[in-house]
Amino acid sequence: MNLHDALKKHFGYDHFRPGQQAIVENVLRGRDTIGLLPTGMGKSLCYQLPGYLMEGTVLIISPLVSLMEDQVLQMKRNGEKRVIALNSSLVHEQRQKAFRRLADYKFIFTSPEMLSQSFIVDVFKEMNLALIVIDEAHCISQWGFDFRPDYLRIREFLSIINRPAVLALTATADQKVLEDIPFYLQMINPIIERQSLDRPNIAYSVVQLESVADKTEWIKWRLLSTTGPGIVYAPSRKRADELAIILQSIGVHAQSYHAGKEQDDRSIIQDQFLNGEIDWVCATNAFGMGVHKENVRQVIHDQLPATVAGYIQEVGRAGRDGRQSVATLLYTPADERLTNFIIQTDLPSEEEVIHYAKLLEKGETQINAARFSGLTDTALRVIEYYRERCSTEEIIQKFKMLAIQKDEQLKKMLALVHSTTCLRRTILAYFNENIVTNLRDCCTVCGLSDMEWLANIVQKDELQAKQRWDERITSLLT
Repeated sequence: MNLHDALKKHFGYDHFRPGQQAIVENVLRGRDTIGLLPTGMGKSLCYQLPGYLMEGTVLIISPLVSLMEDQVLQMKRNGEKRVIALNSSLVHEQRQKAFRRLADYKFIFTSPEMLSQSFIVDVFKEMNLALIVIDEAHCISQWGFDFRPDYLRIREFLSIINRPAVLALTATADQKVLEDIPFYLQMINPIIERQSLDRPNIAYSVVQLESVADKTEWIKWRLLSTTGPGIVYAPSRKRADELAIILQSIGVHAQSYHAGKEQDDRSIIQDQFLNGEIDWVCATNAFGMGVHKENVRQVIHDQLPATVAGYIQEVGRAGRDGRQSVATLLYTPADERLTNFIIQTDLPSEEEVIHYAKLLEKGETQINAARFSGLTDTALRVIEYYRERCSTEEIIQKFKMLAIQKDEQLKKMLALVHSTTCLRRTILAYFNENIVTNLRDCCTVCGLSDMEWLANIVQKDELQAKQRWDERITSLLT
């Protein structure tokens, strides 16, 4: 069976999307591959189709429980029963049952944290793995915009199993990330299949205001005068909650979403958003990855993002249905100082690292030492990773280098905000792409129309919905 016949049989498609076929062919040849495909371009097909054509199990390492659960649900809806997610949500009995039947599954999703448990590694060492997939592979880059410390340990996992080909998938990767991925995944001469990150249906807008109060008023005006669904990215949990309350008070169907909420509450809010029960989510960057909603019309940033890569990752939630959408970045002169403060305080200081090391020497537990030293959970996991490999002085130097890198990334984001040339071209140049644009709604530098389509979409959708109901009523009465 050739690839197009297999594509039709398993997915019902006649044609591959750009980049998919090349990635599938590389994987089937046993080549380590890095796939960079824009958000919404069908990355999951790149491992599912080879899985159907290869002997053995496909192991997919995914960063979020919600993301893997969504993938499992979608695959089951499409008729695939040999799929499971191994994650922290499984109770003991479910986990034991799953391990007894693990060899029966064709697709196994798990988190990088699960791979740090020795008994799980022992199970995978005995399995016939056809392919290992690292989803959202940008998370592997050291303290990047979606960094996960446990991704660094995947390298060790790969070194002790009978390793098959490795496929790393992401929608956003700059040169630094492209250097980190092969190193931490022990990839052997990986083939990089890269498609343009450009999303022509997303217009880029930068709006400069004078204060946070002005931002609030602008958001209120925008959400009342245009359509959703949409996401408002806020710099803090407090700000996300504040915006949601303000928007609810003026009749906007909005909820806040952040890591401070209970997992059940977050799941409910996400489901309500996906089902169209709420139009807007005011969120920290904890929201987005794994949220597959095709008709997001707007993404609004209430605060300057720390990196261009992180910004594009979040903007990519818009317009997955291919229809016109807009990304708006609100900016005030104080944003640079606030964003710089947030990203620098996220890194442990030299004093914190030294204090933590001294407390451990005195016999304190890791948890207590971290708490007394003021370390975040992420900082603790990173320090512990490096303590196994480096001296305290070397750890301090690593964090100083990371601070410099983060400062450089923020400067590139500021250059985008103040750019006097096409924002789209400036963004793509960051990822070493060069395009010629001629779009009616490109960006605020090139010029945007009055974007009546934001209102027209509502009218068209409402008309279609009314027609559908009219047809149903007619059919019931005749």
